Amino acid sequence: MADHSKIEWTEATWNPVTGCTKVSPGCDNCYAEKIVERFHGKGAFAVVRRSDDKLFLPFRWRRPRRVFVNSMSDLFHDDVPDSFIANVWSVMARTPRHTYQVLTKRHARMRALLSSAAFQDHVRSIAPGAAWPPPNVWLGVSVENQKWADIRVPALLATPAAVRWLSCEPLLGPVDLIRAVNKLDWLDPASLQPGGIDWVVAGGESGRGARPMHPDWARSLRDQCARSGVPYFFKQHGQWEPLGPLYDLDEDSDTDESDDARMDAVTAEIDGHRVIQLETSGYIVEGHQPGDPRTWLMASVGKKAAGRELDGRTHDDYPQAVNV
Repeated sequence: MADHSKIEWTEATWNPVTGCTKVSPGCDNCYAEKIVERFHGKGAFAVVRRSDDKLFLPFRWRRPRRVFVNSMSDLFHDDVPDSFIANVWSVMARTPRHTYQVLTKRHARMRALLSSAAFQDHVRSIAPGAAWPPPNVWLGVSVENQKWADIRVPALLATPAAVRWLSCEPLLGPVDLIRAVNKLDWLDPASLQPGGIDWVVAGGESGRGARPMHPDWARSLRDQCARSGVPYFFKQHGQWEPLGPLYDLDEDSDTDESDDARMDAVTAEIDGHRVIQLETSGYIVEGHQPGDPRTWLMASVGKKAAGRELDGRTHDDYPQAVNV
């Protein structure tokens, strides 16, 4: 819990719940688990705890701010009672000066609970007159690859929310958002919004054991958002910095000899950093020629050194309007 967060896309964190369990590959290197178990021992993070004291913390924050809800847990975990989630929602409804960023990997419970008239009535019984959905609550799901985009994005689109967003971090593979959006037959296939996705955050994994993110995966999400008018926030490359493509198969290339030589020159380390080769898994990004394997050299240099620039610029866009 912090009034000032180091997470690039938020300003504060609020943790009325701590502890969680893994549900998909995006959880494998959970930073929250590492923090908790460093101080409390192995297995401590799997115990989900609620804090009535921390529940009312946002009332004490006078200055409006963006607040990441449960950076150290998942509010829709099975071990969190419906009544406690309703209390959290009522606090958010009663503090409209703040903007709350809720993120979950438990899409099914999110959709079922927030679509329930009984749950909505419960929130209004605590916060009389609360609008539904609360206009200051941004509801998001984690999307680490295409499989989970196809599952979680339709669930998010079917859930009442003022702003819907995606956290594509850690980004473990290419994601086609239009394909995921089209899992719902009623949605206009030509657009991610209105009534659809209002914001996309993307980033690579950091820390020990981090898996690399191919820059083309982040570029593709950037391009999809640009075509659909959706704000895009590129958080970081993560642990692995893209050094450049191993191959350059443009129209001027007339020999593979230089490419073979470069391949032979690749070793386990460059300038003391571990280096690997990463491909796009056959995913064609707009502007790239079919058949180009887009194999990149990736160096393990750390989050700070890898930086936040994508093709020479940062992307720090946020949703500007509320779409209900």
